[in-house]
Amino acid sequence: MAFLIAPEIVAAAGSDLASIGAAVHSATSAANAPTTGVLAAAADEVSAAIAALFSEHGQTFQAISAQASTFHQQFAQLISAGAASYAAAEAANANPLLALINAPFLAALGRPLIGDGADGTTTVNGIGTNGGPGGILYGNGGRGGDSTLVGAQGGWGGPGGLIGNGGAGGKGGPAGMLNGVPYAAGTGGFGGRGGFLYGNGGAGGAGGFSAVAGGIGGIGGRGGDAVLFGAGGNGGAGGDADQTFPGNKPGYGGYGGAGGGIPNLWPELFGPTGALGTNGQPVP
Repeated sequence: MAFLIAPEIVAAAGSDLASIGAAVHSATSAANAPTTGVLAAAADEVSAAIAALFSEHGQTFQAISAQASTFHQQFAQLISAGAASYAAAEAANANPLLALINAPFLAALGRPLIGDGADGTTTVNGIGTNGGPGGILYGNGGRGGDSTLVGAQGGWGGPGGLIGNGGAGGKGGPAGMLNGVPYAAGTGGFGGRGGFLYGNGGAGGAGGFSAVAGGIGGIGGRGGDAVLFGAGGNGGAGGDADQTFPGNKPGYGGYGGAGGGIPNLWPELFGPTGALGTNGQPVP
C-alpha cells in the first residue's frame, strides 16, 4: 500500500525507459554499417570525397549515440533504484502507522481495522487454534492451526472483514487408540466466512490421517460461506487411511460453502457454492 507516492508507477517508467533504450540501440546498431562505410558511387575524386563525408557523419552519429546510450542507461538505472528506495521507505513508514491505527481496535474488539488476521497455531496439547479475523474494513482471515491430538478438529479459519477472504481451516488430528478402542481421526477445521461486502469463503481443512486398525480418516472441513459477493470455499479433503492396518477406512470430503447472494432469499446470486472436497484415499 503506497501512502505518499506510487512506486510501482515509477518502476514501470524505469522499465519503459530501458525498453526504449534497447530499441534505440538496436536501430543504431543496424544503421552502423550502411552509414559509416559509405561506398563511392564512382572512381573519381568527387565521389570518393562525398562518400568519405557521409561516412564521417555516420561515425560522428555513432559516437554521439554511444554517449547518449550510456547516459540513458544510467538514467534508467537511477529511476529504477529510486522506485525501490521509495517502496522500501513507504513500507517502513506504513508498518508503524498501521500498528498505531489498529491498536485501539485490537484492544477493544480483538481485531484490526486494516490488515490480515493472525494464523492459528498448534497448542502444547495438540489442538489447532482458530485463525484471527481480518480487519474490520479490509483484511483476510487467518488460517486455522493444524491439530496433532488424536481425534481433534483442526482450527477454524478466521472470517474476512468488510472486504476480504475467509481463512482456510486447519488439518484434523490423526486417528488413534483410546482405552483400547479405535478413535476416528479429527475433522478438518471449517473455512472462514468471506467478507460482508466482498470476499470468498475459506477452504475447509483436510481430515486427519488414520493409521490404526479399525480406524477412520477424518472428514474434510466445510468450506466457508460467502456473504454478498464472492464464492463459497471448497470443502476440505477427507483423511487418507493406511491399508497396512486392517479395517482402516478413509474419510469423506467436506461440503463446500454457500456462494454469495441475498441470505434466505436468493443464495448464490453473486457467487457459486464451493466444491465438495475429495474423499480420502486408501494408501499402502
